[in-house]
Amino acid sequence: MEPEVGLHPDQGRVRLRTLVFIRWMAICGQTAALLIAHFGLGLELPLVAAFLVVLTSGVLNIAQVATRPASSWLRNKEATMALAFDLIQISVLLSLTGGLTNPFSILILGPVTVSASILTRRSTICLSILAIVAVTADVFFYLPLPWPEGSFFLHSLYLYGLWAALVFTAIFLAVYVSSLTEEARSMGMALVASQMALAREQKLSALGGLAAAAAHELGSPLGTMLVVAKEMKEELPPDDIYLPDVELLISEIIRCREILQNLAAWPEEDGGDPYNFMPIQSLVEAAVAPYEKLDIQTVIEAKSRDDSGEGTSIEHPMVERSPEILHSLGLFAQNAIQFAKEKVDISLVWDKRTITLTIHDDGPGFDPQVLGRLGDPLLSNREHAQKAVVQKNLDRRKEEDGDHMGLGVFIATTLLSHTGGKVTYSNHEVGGAVVNIVWPRHRLEVATQPV
Repeated sequence: MEPEVGLHPDQGRVRLRTLVFIRWMAICGQTAALLIAHFGLGLELPLVAAFLVVLTSGVLNIAQVATRPASSWLRNKEATMALAFDLIQISVLLSLTGGLTNPFSILILGPVTVSASILTRRSTICLSILAIVAVTADVFFYLPLPWPEGSFFLHSLYLYGLWAALVFTAIFLAVYVSSLTEEARSMGMALVASQMALAREQKLSALGGLAAAAAHELGSPLGTMLVVAKEMKEELPPDDIYLPDVELLISEIIRCREILQNLAAWPEEDGGDPYNFMPIQSLVEAAVAPYEKLDIQTVIEAKSRDDSGEGTSIEHPMVERSPEILHSLGLFAQNAIQFAKEKVDISLVWDKRTITLTIHDDGPGFDPQVLGRLGDPLLSNREHAQKAVVQKNLDRRKEEDGDHMGLGVFIATTLLSHTGGKVTYSNHEVGGAVVNIVWPRHRLEVATQPV
């Protein structure tokens, strides 16, 4: 199975330089706000305590830059701790400058927003809980802003409403925004994996053409060597000590020519040339063959379906040996054979408009709870309960395959959609999993016409 591409939760998600720059911007903004409020607006603020809080951020920035390169990547846990410090720093600064009555109290959600965009959902939830605790503390424990007497007053009901708004916003960021970010990240990882899988299939297909070219180029020099060796044999007397060596040389040259002839014929016989055309049944057989097992019966049936009612035979579709189709059908066949008890039925039916392929095994079938989410790339990053989407039976799933099958099915579904195929998943009424693929016939046949 193809390896999952992307960042593991413990791997770097954000550069240290980025967080350090954001923190310097925050320090400048906090310093300017304190100076303007105290000297410009005439508000008597506890500047010493407030600047000490701001100074802690500057000290942390200097310490981080001094101890590691600014271009290094912070791991998820390290980034979470850094944002937690920023959140606590903002909360303490707010408690010294009016709590939630401070117009800048909304900034306490800044670290949570950053986490929702770059860190894992678990980290965002932890930071959201910390933000809720900090907002709650700022409601009850804060130094009031020294507004001019009688000029401004916030009712406690407004403060509680502002507290509720901040709490619900933190929850929204933790649940909704982080879910969208995680989905976008998983989609990007899956698309990269799709490109890698397709590139691998194209390289394998190109090997056939390379073998044919090598056989053609080496054929002439080997022929010349064979002619020379035969002439040497004719010149040597029967009892010459070098005669056996010359005969061995001739036999080895002939053997090399036979090997090259087989290599030249292999692309046509095996479909290695990516520009070869073949019946759709041969393409299905080529995709399934590498995964067949002796203890599992694999039956492939192919037939035409005359939808006109005239009883005429419909020509067998001729298609290109597509790496997308080979990889996708191979994955579905491997999955079906792996979980089948005794038999896998593969039915191929075509008419004048469509080509339909159905893969049905007699195994335990798909998990009904997650059947509707098959092909979702997020399933490859979930816990074992969600990995059951493709494994069909968690107890039978091999450990080495369990991490990647959700992503593999997404890749196969995506690749087939590029060829015009529509994939549906279901459980058969008599038991077993069913994968059904339908192509518009013109999509496959038009793509294979010679240029």
